[in-house]
Amino acid sequence: MISDGIKSGINRAPHRSLLKACGYTDEEISRPFIGVVNSYTEVVPGHIHLRSLAEAIKKGIYANGGTAFEFNTMAICDGIAMGHEGMRYSLPSREIIADTVESMAKAHGFDGLVLVPSCDKIVPGMIMGALRLNIPFVVVTGGPMLPGETHGQKYDLISVFEGAGAYQAGKISEEELKDIEDCACPGAGSCSGLFTANSMACLTEALGLSLPMCATTHAVDAQKIRIGKRSGKVVVDLVRKNIKPTDILTKESFENAILVDLALGGSTNTTLHIPAIASEIERGFVTLEDFDRLSDEVPHIASIRPGGNHFMLDLHRAGGIPAVLKALESKVRDTKTVSGKSIREIINEVKYVDHNIIRPIDKPVHKEAGLRILKGNLAPKGAVVKIGAVNPKMYKHEGPARVFNSEEESIKAILGGEIKEGDVVVIRYEGPAGGPGMKEMLAPTSAICGMGLDDKVALITDGRFSGGSRGPCIGHISPEAMAGGPIAIVEEGDIISIDMIGKSIQLRVSDDEIKRRLSKWEKPEVEVKRGYLARYARLVTSADEGAILK
Repeated sequence: MISDGIKSGINRAPHRSLLKACGYTDEEISRPFIGVVNSYTEVVPGHIHLRSLAEAIKKGIYANGGTAFEFNTMAICDGIAMGHEGMRYSLPSREIIADTVESMAKAHGFDGLVLVPSCDKIVPGMIMGALRLNIPFVVVTGGPMLPGETHGQKYDLISVFEGAGAYQAGKISEEELKDIEDCACPGAGSCSGLFTANSMACLTEALGLSLPMCATTHAVDAQKIRIGKRSGKVVVDLVRKNIKPTDILTKESFENAILVDLALGGSTNTTLHIPAIASEIERGFVTLEDFDRLSDEVPHIASIRPGGNHFMLDLHRAGGIPAVLKALESKVRDTKTVSGKSIREIINEVKYVDHNIIRPIDKPVHKEAGLRILKGNLAPKGAVVKIGAVNPKMYKHEGPARVFNSEEESIKAILGGEIKEGDVVVIRYEGPAGGPGMKEMLAPTSAICGMGLDDKVALITDGRFSGGSRGPCIGHISPEAMAGGPIAIVEEGDIISIDMIGKSIQLRVSDDEIKRRLSKWEKPEVEVKRGYLARYARLVTSADEGAILK
């Protein structure tokens, strides 16, 4: 065992003495060491319940003859960080989390890990760190939040953001907005639609890193505690059998997860996180091209918020990710999972699928996959749109560019009534290096939706969107403006043409003119001069590579 390096032999008597200072007995020290990586905080609703879940996991570890050591990582709530300086830190926190997992596990000789993440960057960050170690691990995602309800209508966090836009447009009163604010987030869990946190939980299960039904089992459901206990037992078995994550995570595993993502219409942020996770196995192991290629293989089969009216609770009751895999049975490959069962075995055990929620692939919600990769002279290395959350009348759009060099500038113009029907809002210098930090931009997208412009105005950016964004919002324009991508030289009034079905995004300017403008372009200085973000800006790649560090 790896832990023998810190606990076995005469020379390790000081190490054992320190462990005994923590209360561990000789018997406990003799067992496999399992790190329980908890992202509990008192500020993030997706994480406020993780103490009890970690306790359940530790019981499972001890029940199967392991010894549990709990430690914490950081966790940023994207919703609270949204729309101000704090959002710059969200995506970069993924790298801090990965470094924390790697550092703690290496320093203390853990034989295996149970990862207990919930929200957006924490799930991929923990997995990335664990993959660097290539020791057995199981992921127990914290589970979705229940939807809120008032006056017979269900709400979620996105309802509040869009409600703010509706109030600005005079469509609802301040009292009505307060009612939505008070009910939309009723308790523990990751926000109740198929936003980034729940998208990543679903893909983690599809990758084979969580037990079946883990992703959709809600935070307040006792079944989550039982899954935690079983996961604690399972990781000890994985250690004893020396089953490593690279035995499970093959190219086919990643393709299965991408197919689930495309079929569900998950968050566009998955196109950052899946390549980033895969890069810990091999640089370029999974790329944006894989999303593009596989998007022709499956249709959009579930209408989950923000693209539809169903919530994660509906997806869970419809059969969860095993039922989604069942619906995609003809497309997915048989791969291993941490449960000891193969994907095919999990599919064969599915007894119920609610086809009102999870459609058969021959009767889809949309015939196109829920995510679409666009390319063109405006995004030579690609851009991403959650087409499953776009009104079909906006699949094709052409209009004049309204150019803003920050999210704040765009919000002021949107709420000020300066954006007109037909416009294409361009927000640049918000990419990984340009932001720095590649802020999520739920505020401008929600303002556009709340003001009733989501079927009249397109928005494109080298930044990214919340998994809760809906409408014709195209993000991850690569290369980003700070890297000298063509988005940097778009001028006010330039015509931009978007064809989501044709997978294209074009600046209607001649090649010679683009070259002329690029030759005159001067790279601006990064606004942040000190601290972590300044280092991050120097090292981070563009979105098409997953915004990983060089």
